[in-house]
Amino acid sequence: MQLSPNQRGPYQRGLLMVILGVVFLSFDGLLIRLADTDGWTIVFWRGFLMFSVLGLLCLVGNRLVRLRANPFSSLVSAILLGLISALFVLAVMNANVANVVVILSTAPLFAALFSRIFLKERVALRTLVAIVICMLGMSLVFMGEGATGMLVGNLYALAAALAIGGNLTVLRRYPDIDRIVVIAGGGLLSAAIALPLAAPFSLDAPRYGVLAVMGLIQMPLATVLINSATRYLPSTEVALFYLVETALGTLWVWWWLGEEPTASTLAGGAVVITVLVAHAGIGLHRERQRLRLYPGFVGK
Repeated sequence: MQLSPNQRGPYQRGLLMVILGVVFLSFDGLLIRLADTDGWTIVFWRGFLMFSVLGLLCLVGNRLVRLRANPFSSLVSAILLGLISALFVLAVMNANVANVVVILSTAPLFAALFSRIFLKERVALRTLVAIVICMLGMSLVFMGEGATGMLVGNLYALAAALAIGGNLTVLRRYPDIDRIVVIAGGGLLSAAIALPLAAPFSLDAPRYGVLAVMGLIQMPLATVLINSATRYLPSTEVALFYLVETALGTLWVWWWLGEEPTASTLAGGAVVITVLVAHAGIGLHRERQRLRLYPGFVGK
């Protein structure tokens, strides 16, 4: 794709953001495993620490003033982000990381459906076909060997994918929402949800260290970078990079902890990833064609 000098800077900035964000995000499942404590305690500390570090940025940058522009939509996004954080942790605590990341990779397709329902955007035929095939692929994850014992975790992951799709739709409808503010708010909400069920002061130093890395560094960086990249890159391209997180997230846990995916998960994941790569590739190709025809256009 030939980009003009004015386009090249923002495009490369967005590309760097999403690559770094996805790499950081891919360690999420591994860190949850290394924390080695109950899910609600992880949800609490992860959310509270994210709120602490990003909340300071909100105060320093006077970002809270921007809430006046989109107060309701910002609240909806924060609630969805809080649910995503809690649901992801609970999914990993109740299923293999490979199952969880495969199911989460379908979130962009749910976003397309929600955009059709709530924003009245046309859903392309290729998206409808991709949804049907991905559902067949996910059925292998849900019904394969060992799936009965992981049903709860798989359902948590499916709910998280729906919430991610919902949040992407909100951000698409209201692009001026301050990402850092809503991410900080989502962290606070997830911590508040988890607190009654958590045991936050019962851990030893190594576990607190893992939670600190997760809540103060890994998750804030990953979430802010990926959400900010949507300002510079087409959504189809950002969705394509999410598939890298699916592969890396599985690899880290397999490599470090020996958590091997089941054959049905590998088969279902292969179906889902192949379809999503093809779907995102077609979308990106069409986005490039639009850029050639309309050099000043950057799709969201």
